[in-house]
Amino acid sequence: MTIEEIKQYLPHRYPFLLIDRVTEMDPGKRIVAVKNVTMNEPFFQGHFPHYAVMPGVLIIEAMAQAAAVLSLKSAGIKNDGKNVYYFVGIDGARFKKPVVPGDTLMIEVEQVRESRGMVKFKAVAKVEGQVASEAELLCALRSLE
Repeated sequence: MTIEEIKQYLPHRYPFLLIDRVTEMDPGKRIVAVKNVTMNEPFFQGHFPHYAVMPGVLIIEAMAQAAAVLSLKSAGIKNDGKNVYYFVGIDGARFKKPVVPGDTLMIEVEQVRESRGMVKFKAVAKVEGQVASEAELLCALRSLE
C-alpha cells in the first residue's frame, strides 16, 4: 500500500501519520509496514538535540497505526469519520535499540486474537533485522454515531 492508500484507512496526517508504506499484508492475520526515519521529523528538535533518538512512544504509536490498517482494511472499513480505532492497551513494551535519523523502521504486526470488539496484536519494530522495540497492543473499533 502506498501512503495515499494508507490515508484511506487512517485519520492521522502529518506530523502524526507514522507509517509510510505497507509492504506485506495477509488480511486478518499480519502486516508489515515501513517508517522511514529522517532528521526532518519535528520531534527530533527536542528529543534529543545533542543525539537524535525517535521517542519510544512514537515507535509504539507507529505499531498501533500498522495494527489499525490491518484491522480496518481487513474489515473493509475506510476512514469516513463515522468510526475511530482506539489504542486501548499495551503490555510488555520493550525498547532494545535506539532508532535514529536514517533508519528504516520495519514494523511487523500479527493479529493474535479478537474478542468482544477488541483485537490483540503482537508487534515488533526492527532496524536492519535487529529488534528496536516490541509490545503487545490492544485496540478497539468504536462508532462515533
